[in-house]
Amino acid sequence: MDRPPPPPTPATLSPQEWEQLIEDFPTPRRQRWLHLPLLDLALSSLPRRDLPSHLRSLLLSFLDDHLLLHHHPLSASHLSLLLSSLLAFPSDHHLLVTVTSAFASALSAPIYAHHVDPLAGIVTALLASANRPNHAPDRAARALACDALRALDAALPGLLADVLAHLYALAAAERSPAAQSYLLLLASAARHVVRLGRLSSTTSILAVSGPPTPFYVPAHLLSDPAPDPPANPPSDVNLRDIRKVLALIMERPQVLTPAAAMEMTAILAEVSAAVVMWAPAIAAHVKVQFGGMAHSSSLMLLHSVLTLFVQFPDAFGAEDERKMACRLALAALEAHRPLAARLLALHWLLGSGKFRYAVPGLARWFYPGLFDPLAVKAKKLDCLALVAAGVDGHKIEGGRDVDQKIGLVDDGLACVSAFRWLPGWSTETAVAFRVLHGVLVAAAPHSTDGSECSGAGELLNSTIFHHLQAMLVDMTSEHRGLVPVIADFINRLLACNTHRWAGEQLLRTLDENLLPRLEPGFQLASYYPLFEKIAENGTVPQSRLIELLTKQMVSLAKKHDPETELKTWSQGSKVVGICRVMLKHHHSSRIFLPLSHLLVLTIKSYPDLEVRDHARICLRMLSCIPGKKLRHLMGIGEQPAGVTPSHPGPLFDVPSPRPAQDLKSMPGLASYIHLERVMPLVVKQSWALTLPNFSIQSRASGQIFSIQDVSSTPSEQESTPQPTIERIGYTQEALRVMDSKGAETLEILRRHFACVPDYLHSSGLKIRIPCTFRFDSEPFNHAWGSDSAAPGSEGVDGLPALYAVTIRFSSSAQFGKIPSCHVPFLLGEPPGSGMDIVPLDNGHQLESSYCASVVIELEPREPSPGLIDVVIAANTENCQVISGSIQPITVGIEDMFLKANVPPDIMKEDVAEYYRDLFHALWEACNSCSNTGRETFPLDGGKGSAAINGTRSVKLLEVTPKVLIRAIERYLAPFVVSVAGDSLITILKGNAIIKNILWEESESDPAVGTDALVPYSLDTNLLLKRIDEDEFEVGAETYAQLSKRDMGIVRVLIFLPPRYHLLFSMEVGYASTLVRIRTDHWPCLAYVDEYLEALL
Repeated sequence: MDRPPPPPTPATLSPQEWEQLIEDFPTPRRQRWLHLPLLDLALSSLPRRDLPSHLRSLLLSFLDDHLLLHHHPLSASHLSLLLSSLLAFPSDHHLLVTVTSAFASALSAPIYAHHVDPLAGIVTALLASANRPNHAPDRAARALACDALRALDAALPGLLADVLAHLYALAAAERSPAAQSYLLLLASAARHVVRLGRLSSTTSILAVSGPPTPFYVPAHLLSDPAPDPPANPPSDVNLRDIRKVLALIMERPQVLTPAAAMEMTAILAEVSAAVVMWAPAIAAHVKVQFGGMAHSSSLMLLHSVLTLFVQFPDAFGAEDERKMACRLALAALEAHRPLAARLLALHWLLGSGKFRYAVPGLARWFYPGLFDPLAVKAKKLDCLALVAAGVDGHKIEGGRDVDQKIGLVDDGLACVSAFRWLPGWSTETAVAFRVLHGVLVAAAPHSTDGSECSGAGELLNSTIFHHLQAMLVDMTSEHRGLVPVIADFINRLLACNTHRWAGEQLLRTLDENLLPRLEPGFQLASYYPLFEKIAENGTVPQSRLIELLTKQMVSLAKKHDPETELKTWSQGSKVVGICRVMLKHHHSSRIFLPLSHLLVLTIKSYPDLEVRDHARICLRMLSCIPGKKLRHLMGIGEQPAGVTPSHPGPLFDVPSPRPAQDLKSMPGLASYIHLERVMPLVVKQSWALTLPNFSIQSRASGQIFSIQDVSSTPSEQESTPQPTIERIGYTQEALRVMDSKGAETLEILRRHFACVPDYLHSSGLKIRIPCTFRFDSEPFNHAWGSDSAAPGSEGVDGLPALYAVTIRFSSSAQFGKIPSCHVPFLLGEPPGSGMDIVPLDNGHQLESSYCASVVIELEPREPSPGLIDVVIAANTENCQVISGSIQPITVGIEDMFLKANVPPDIMKEDVAEYYRDLFHALWEACNSCSNTGRETFPLDGGKGSAAINGTRSVKLLEVTPKVLIRAIERYLAPFVVSVAGDSLITILKGNAIIKNILWEESESDPAVGTDALVPYSLDTNLLLKRIDEDEFEVGAETYAQLSKRDMGIVRVLIFLPPRYHLLFSMEVGYASTLVRIRTDHWPCLAYVDEYLEALL
């Protein structure tokens, strides 16, 4: 649907419609009038004679507030309408102001041709109005016409330059109160004549070329503005004329109001400065005419005199300067004056170099009054700081003067701290510290060339600086609320290159004098901002701070309870944060010992877990990462000091980590990152035995199982839970009568198994495999870029590094859940450092600074070898994340070898005898015809039980005793429980490697036991099998060697986690050794056979 067309635009609006429009315009009803050309209608209505006078005033206000303000630029037709309105009602002052302001805002140089006539018309009308006879009713109109001409002259510089002579005549003839407007108009026109450079012309500036009206627009306003003319000397005629103009302007200063006097003196200063070089008497004339204003009660007149004083310093003597300084000080002291006037007086005293020398003599007038506004107090304190510091480098000498300087600061600060110090956020406190800063800056001003302050050493040893240091120490110890303000005050000094030395000296003073006063406790947290500043500064020793923080952590740990745990956490975290600041800003070698003691104390005794974790991280970084790399690492993510980001966004944030590289994208990861065993395996085993289930019970065909413990599980169907024992690994046999020897054996086994953890219901025994973790620098840099190291680094600092390395383990063998390991920091191994890790005779390795110790912790469910897969993840210095698999770790059967646990009631001197008895008890129990076959033995915890199903084997080692003994002492020494045979005992005792065992020296002819090949008993001698003659002829030499076992027997007891045993009875002969083996875990025999061969 089409909208209806707007109503036709009327030629004009009636007075009633104008009243309704003016009433509706400030309201939402203005929309009904916006389609009209309101500016054209308003301007065409102004000249109308039928328009009521009150409506004309409303229409002029409507034009000023709404139409002329938002309609720019005005066209020539608009200016013509305004001019016609002014000509129609020349006595309407409101109309004159509106038309003049419209012309002044609409026109600018160069003037367009269609604007020339309206401009010439309005200037002609204003000049005609200003040139009317001097009658009392016309004074206001004539003065307003002069002000309007001055406004147009300001908008169009040089507009009245051609009629300067007529303006001079009008100003000279005017004797009424309107003379002020005429004088200001003449001064404004003369200033623009000087600016246009017309003084150097030979044509007189006061020459009259015709009547003032009609007015013609000067030619220079019709073209583009010319550049500033060169400062040529004035011609003689113009020098005389400008002096005449200045004399007229300065003839009657008494007719000027204070505001007019300020404007007049500004114009005089500019015009006189242009000719004072050729007419020096003008300066003296200025002093004579305006110097008396210095005694006026009006601060505006005083400001006018000061403007001339600054412009013509040679015209005023030292006495005049002293009087003006006193006058300003008195003006600031007079409480009845407005705040702005008092502040202006103080600004003149401090801002002008002419008065700074007079400030010390006026010090008694600068003490702030009790009821002075705070702004006045601040400026007066600035004056006192200037006096106290010694103005212009002239230091006050003599003890009395020094005391006076100190008193100035103390007495001045009393106005903001006489009763008590207000909170740190109060304005009064800010004013006080602003004064202290002003004292330092005034005593050691900023250098213009950016160099260090030349008076630093003198101020450092001055009495006033020592007094300020003592004041800050007392203030800090007595008012904890001021600590943040003092920290900001010092930080402001540290941020300034000129006064950095002052901030560092104040920090050293606080470290030496404040820290010994402080006592540990919850209130010490108020001083943490200062502690951070001390920790950040590299020139302040950290020993006192670390000692105080150590006492603080001890105190917080003692006061920890449920009510204070939040405070304990907060303050402990802040202390660790201060430690991190020390790590970043100090060489680790200087703070290593005390800081490590503090962190270790926190880790050991602090009650909050999070604080302990943070301290542990700091300690590991301190102990692992070199100082330069540590500071570089902790500085990542911080914006450099003094650097402003040129682009929006987090330019200086932590770099985004790059995607982790997997094994496919980094196929050579395992070639330069190594995890190696410290002790190499005797048997390089890479296979493990798994057995199908041949149990007589009904199970799935081919199911794989491992040897399990006998455990008791409560039945869910029984109302009263009773232990149900499942026996695995032996068949039902008839009950047998047991003798006392069998009972003693069972008692020993029960005591032993009571010390064996039940791994099915609790944590089992663990084995530990020590390893070393390292990586090669050269291939690492090749793979990950040469920017891994910090730029510009040499030596250790130039090597690449890995951060936050996580090593995860997994295995298909029954090793339980393997915990991961963490390496906080690791340097790359430099090229050619292959001798840093040297294998030793015992299989250990020397650890260098380029490898980290890693311990793999296993909880075996079955004593069998296996492989452990290794996956690492780490960060580089440039925030790359690397991850992938490296070479697996082999676990051998010898890793399972542990010593059996000793019951807690066994004395230390009885341990050897206990192991001997346990060996014989297990030897007997592992016999296939043993009476203990049906027994079960409760494990530690009482929930599970174990049964022994033993087996036996034999191994002939054809080696000399020397080789065998060396192998036993190197690999099996911890597990030997007894040795029999005099010759064997003599050798082993002489080597002094095997200790704390039973030496059975009474057995001169040791017997051998019943075993798979040769019957053996503890109570009978060796029974040899009868050999036929044919067999003897075939193996006579072999059996002859077997019969020569007369050195002795070595008994070895090895515990295999989680609950198994391996027993060796080594019958040592001069040519060979027969090893009788018994175990309750028969699959291990396959690994033991290889192990015994590899020993030799």
